[in-house]
Amino acid sequence: MAAAALCPCRTALSRRGGALRALCGSVRGLAAGTQTHFGFQTVTEEERREKINQVFESVAKKYDVMNDSMTLGIHRVWKDILVHKMNPSPGTLLLDVAGGTGDIAFRFINYVRSARERQLQQKLRNHQNLSWQEISESYQEEQFKPLGDSQVVVCDINKEMLKVGKQKAQYLGYSEGLSWVLGNAEELPFDDDKFDVYTIAFGIRNVTRIDLALQEAYRVLKPGGRFLCLEFSHVSNPIISRLYDLYSFQVIPVLGEVIAGDWKSYQYLVESIRRFPPQEELKAMIEDAGFFKVDYQNLNLGIVAIHSGFKL
Repeated sequence: MAAAALCPCRTALSRRGGALRALCGSVRGLAAGTQTHFGFQTVTEEERREKINQVFESVAKKYDVMNDSMTLGIHRVWKDILVHKMNPSPGTLLLDVAGGTGDIAFRFINYVRSARERQLQQKLRNHQNLSWQEISESYQEEQFKPLGDSQVVVCDINKEMLKVGKQKAQYLGYSEGLSWVLGNAEELPFDDDKFDVYTIAFGIRNVTRIDLALQEAYRVLKPGGRFLCLEFSHVSNPIISRLYDLYSFQVIPVLGEVIAGDWKSYQYLVESIRRFPPQEELKAMIEDAGFFKVDYQNLNLGIVAIHSGFKL
């Protein structure tokens, strides 16, 4: 399926629904004022969006290297856990928001390929009397459709992050079932009830209006679809929390300066983690957006958490 097929014009009803959501969001925004935060700074919502865009334009080329340095490579394990929790099957349609560098998308493709191969092997075991021609045809089908109609759409608001992701995909040999879309999490360029799964990994804390992003996630998911969010969170153990703060504020900005030549961007990333809602508060926000069966799993004592919810 071409990427364009995943982004049709919305129906009139969808537009009315989107307008209503935007109006409600605007009313809430007026009630709370236009002030928000950028790390520990107080800024307007528009200033925050511009500053965050500048941060990710600055860090895009070194983003993966810095992730490895800041987390000692553990972010790779966290992302693996997210995809295993998703447990996608062949035919799954995934929207990965704020996924510019492709980490979740590539893992999704690998997981579905493996599931597809297991399906084929099971099919052959269940049909021991197949002729050589039938076996050959089965393998040819696998060769031409290794993802079994699965698709992943990577949507990111930052052109530089998407550019890095596309370059990685080309280098690593990912092309089938993968498309890239420039888009805002607060106003996604997709039709209603479109995707089976929505993921956002280490991206939602950089969204200016988290409530609008959650409403959009709910809108584009099919009934029965699943929302999954992997994000830095809050450590409850006071001793570990103090050590974590020392590492975050004293080490990570220095690494940013040494590796990427950018102290300020990584100072913001640390501050944004501290300003992000704790696990229970984010859980309530996801429920307010309409999701059911919302829960979360803490990883590494709550340094990160995976929140999950369903559109029922």
